[in-house]
Amino acid sequence: MTDQAVEREVGRARLRKEDARLVTGQTLWTDNITVPGLLHLAFLRSPMAHARIERIDVSPALRRPGVVAAFSGRDLADGLGSLPCAWPVTEDMVLPDHPPLAVDEVRHAGDPVAVVVARDRYAAADALEAIEVDYEPLPPVMDLEAALAEDAPLVHAAEGTNRAYVWPFTAGEDYETVRQRADVVLTRRYEQQRLIPNAMEPRAVVVTPLAASGEYTVYSATQIPHILRVMLSTVTGVPEHKLRVVAPDVGGGFGSKLQVYGEEAVALAVARKLGRPVKWTESRSEGYLATHHGRGMIQDIEIAATREGKLLGLKVDLLADMGAYLMLVTPGVPILGAFMYPAIYKMDSYAFTCTGVFTTKTPTDAYRGAGRPEATYAIERIMDELAAELGLDPVELRRRNWIRHEEFPYTSIAGLTYDSGDYEAATDKALALFGYDELRAEQRKRRERGDRVLLGIGVSTYTEMCGLAPSRVLRDLRYSAGGWEAASIRMLPTGKVEVVTGTSPHGQGHVTCWSQIAADVLGVPFEDVEVVHGDTQAAPQGMDTYGSRSLVVGGAAVHRAAQKVVDKARKVAAHLLEASEDDLEFKGGVFSVKGSPEARKTIQEVAFATFTSHDVPDGMEPTLNAEHVLDPENFSYPHGTHLCAVEVDTETGHTRIRSYVCVDDVGRVVNPMIVEGQVHGGLAQGIAQALYEEAVYDAEGNLVSGTMADYLVPSAADLPEFVTDRTETPATSNPLGVKGVGEAGTIASTPAVVNAIVDALRPLGVHDVRMPCTPERVWQAIRAARKEASA
Repeated sequence: MTDQAVEREVGRARLRKEDARLVTGQTLWTDNITVPGLLHLAFLRSPMAHARIERIDVSPALRRPGVVAAFSGRDLADGLGSLPCAWPVTEDMVLPDHPPLAVDEVRHAGDPVAVVVARDRYAAADALEAIEVDYEPLPPVMDLEAALAEDAPLVHAAEGTNRAYVWPFTAGEDYETVRQRADVVLTRRYEQQRLIPNAMEPRAVVVTPLAASGEYTVYSATQIPHILRVMLSTVTGVPEHKLRVVAPDVGGGFGSKLQVYGEEAVALAVARKLGRPVKWTESRSEGYLATHHGRGMIQDIEIAATREGKLLGLKVDLLADMGAYLMLVTPGVPILGAFMYPAIYKMDSYAFTCTGVFTTKTPTDAYRGAGRPEATYAIERIMDELAAELGLDPVELRRRNWIRHEEFPYTSIAGLTYDSGDYEAATDKALALFGYDELRAEQRKRRERGDRVLLGIGVSTYTEMCGLAPSRVLRDLRYSAGGWEAASIRMLPTGKVEVVTGTSPHGQGHVTCWSQIAADVLGVPFEDVEVVHGDTQAAPQGMDTYGSRSLVVGGAAVHRAAQKVVDKARKVAAHLLEASEDDLEFKGGVFSVKGSPEARKTIQEVAFATFTSHDVPDGMEPTLNAEHVLDPENFSYPHGTHLCAVEVDTETGHTRIRSYVCVDDVGRVVNPMIVEGQVHGGLAQGIAQALYEEAVYDAEGNLVSGTMADYLVPSAADLPEFVTDRTETPATSNPLGVKGVGEAGTIASTPAVVNAIVDALRPLGVHDVRMPCTPERVWQAIRAARKEASA
């Protein structure tokens, strides 16, 4: 008999188990689901940003072919409560009701006012035009600053204000005192444009009722099946134990499916009312209006420093666009960023204030990074501005202020304890791969020649807080849930393994990575591990997937549960081998007696012996199964350095990314191939914000970038080749030593690109270009700077 495990799984670049069925179409998306008697829903949405519903008549739709039922918001009001907000960030936060179907007033273009139920989706969609609605227009509220004026029209008149909350935070010395002793004080305003998530799979929901028992199965393209189950019970009154929520294979989310949407609640209410299964799948243009947006923020930043470049203090004032309603974590998203504005830097004072503002736009909520990209953008942009003001190289300025590797663990000015890191190593490796000195030399020559196409070099150093989060920290932030995660291991009689996880993947590779983790601990082949997820019946405990928490919390829970299986198996093996547990070694899936290697039992043999229960220790249950619920002791803090070189045509404003290098430290790596994929995807989304994407509204509140023809989502052809590498400082807060990676690329890349563009244009007098940095905006910035210089 030989050891079973020939190579450690953790650290191997394994092809993903999930991919075969995905690429061959042998999978189950929510929209693929069909059941006997299935009916289809279509939603009528407001064409106006703000209006009072004077009259709505759905009866004409009932006369259309194939239509079974139609309901207004008032028709369903008795069975539907307000959609939830789980993050009341202050005691006095304004929290208006959010009906799943508008009843009296619509507050953004796309707000649903009625639903049609028909025998097929086309009949349902066609019948929408028959519904009669009379609207009384009300003033739209579009500008964040104007919304706070005393005479501003109100999004929610009954609340008497458009100010949702004010959240202040201060740390260290008094900022004004620190400011007084500074040699240099810079203020800048940055705008985070609204972004529209574009997951490959649109949102969809199927609800199947079991009338005899009052039970319902909800299939949804969601990131949060467990949270959705709790919240749907709250909104609809269906008892939680009568609800089963299933997230089948989900085609991307990026935060947009971290939500409890009105369409899900309405689908459940309609299925309950009719006793029939129902389905709804959004169209792409419908999703642009109805799926929550990301970002949307004005950032006023002030930084104080000495003439030698030592940071003294940072002051941040945010106006955060909530949109029309506070959805699941809407108010908390900018608050997450509050802890990240100081980033990797040491300073004496930090002052932060965020004001949440209601507007008549689609609500905002989590979008890849959720508050941390906004924070990193602001601090990294103003660090470049400070470097220019002081005549310092931007890398040198960062070196003078960052936390040194020997100072870890380090408690930041914002109160977070960074457990490990090495910013020097990541930066040195990135500079070498990038050829920083050579590019700076080329830049100088181009400037001296007066080239039409200028070279710019952008730097972004970052850290982020992810692995959400210790439950007591979430309590202190007034978040309504905990940050724990659950996992269980079922050791089957045949020696195969089922891992049950509370995390719910939508493209991250959980099945593969969890198999690698379990295989290593248990000493079984990778192929012998199956992962069960995304079903509240099969995996009843979980807090789901967001905030780069899956591996750090969920994967660590799998690791702990697998260790418990080994501990239980050790007792049985010791009994079978007539040895003390302390005398057993476990390696490669085999228990052996120290000094007597021929006395051995594989873990599979132990599993079968436990199943038969013919000869197990007295009082032991006949199972090796184990579970673990892990509440993390800290966030995890990945970090890295991203460098971007761009060429900017000063006559046309066209920007081309010439090279992009990033070196990230995500702790120990379970699967390098998956890490690379996550970094590449993150870079694409961060670069997209810098150069391409923006949700644009007109003065009346109409979304004018409501299709892919108007909203620019880059393809692979629009992006450069990336040079990626890693350094490794293991996390100390979890047993795997891992840190998050799902959002790192997005967080770091946006400021790297914009810093590069501004760096190219700085000799012309350009100090900022508003995102996205389209050719027109770059050209306008050049033109304005030249005009100012000649005035």
